[in-house]
Amino acid sequence: MKHHTLIFLTGFSGSGKSTIGPLVANSLGFEFIDLDREIELAAGKSINRIFAEDGEAAFRALELRTLEKIGKQKELVVSLGGGVLENDRCFEQIRSHGTLIYLKSSPEILTLRLQHKTDRPLMKGPDGQKLSREEIQERVTELLKKREPRYLKADLVLFTDSKKIGTSVEELTRKIERHIRRASKNNPNEK
Repeated sequence: MKHHTLIFLTGFSGSGKSTIGPLVANSLGFEFIDLDREIELAAGKSINRIFAEDGEAAFRALELRTLEKIGKQKELVVSLGGGVLENDRCFEQIRSHGTLIYLKSSPEILTLRLQHKTDRPLMKGPDGQKLSREEIQERVTELLKKREPRYLKADLVLFTDSKKIGTSVEELTRKIERHIRRASKNNPNEK
């Protein structure tokens, strides 16, 4: 059953999900969780170690199991990993249980935000080496082209490129409140 107060934030790594998410949750009076952090807690190791030791397939299986548990909750804002929507089962789980919001940023802005990050497995070379700025932008552009068709199936989209965090939080909070009111009007049995 779909809970309109179960909010999933999607977008590419660096789009602002982990920064904006807790602030929006606080504004709404909801809890906030980061899906990757929940997976790390369940696995007892970091995302980097899961990828290195068990592979991406094992990570994606953990991701689905964690989402299935989250899908039963309400009044929760969940920051999703950048690639979670590529998995059809994860995508269906999210769409059928909550409201999906895409935090959209351009490849140029994402590259600026990601170029100094060391905790993103998909932003590293095959031997774990740091990529150059050009290589990061190329990878971001390539992955965004692949992922964006799913991102754009979100219930709401918020552009985050040139906005201050406070402005993004206020705008997103208003959009979510309107969405919840509209959904509640259409389905009076749901909060």
